[in-house]
Amino acid sequence: MATYDLEEQEQLDELKTWWKMYGNLVTGVLVAVALAVAGWQGWNWWQRQQSVQASAIFSSLQTAAAQKDAKRARELAGELIDKYSITAYAGMGALLAARAQVDAGDAKNARLQLTWAAENAKDPGLRELARLRLAAVMLDEKAYDDALKQLAAEPAAGFAPRFADLRGDVFAAQGKTAEARNAYDLALQKFDALSKDDEARQRGGYREVIQSKRDALGAAK
Repeated sequence: MATYDLEEQEQLDELKTWWKMYGNLVTGVLVAVALAVAGWQGWNWWQRQQSVQASAIFSSLQTAAAQKDAKRARELAGELIDKYSITAYAGMGALLAARAQVDAGDAKNARLQLTWAAENAKDPGLRELARLRLAAVMLDEKAYDDALKQLAAEPAAGFAPRFADLRGDVFAAQGKTAEARNAYDLALQKFDALSKDDEARQRGGYREVIQSKRDALGAAK
């Protein structure tokens, strides 16, 4: 029994010695872990709150857009961008507000909204869609070089046919028949290369529209 007590005392002494050497470090690590967990939980809570508040504003923006209230839509999109840019609602709001501006004939503010979304939207798909719509607005304004710049970077596969198609429209508007023909050919190739799921999403006569524009330019010389 005495031997057991002695061994137990030796272990206790070793533990005390170890704690003197590493106790502060262990305590610091535990505190750091606790703070990290608390910080992570706080960040998640803050993000959820941001999302809830942004959702309410986006809902109001949808109503404004449906009512053709371009000014109100623009103001609400600005609030989303200023206060809730970390949420997906900011990018969606910018796109929706831009559509309202286009419908109201305000291409300038539409371009501002779309430029922000193209550069800052959290979702990559929204950024691609914003670039596409921005280029379309620029085409309508006859800002052909600016439109082509927006369409220059290779998009994700699902957007590739539409980007090439719109490049064809820009070239056609410039009277550059050969370049337009090549762009439409590329759009058709990109469309045919889509997976079945992507292709299903892009159907509804879209391929036929590209083909008709391509056919209107005649055969290459």
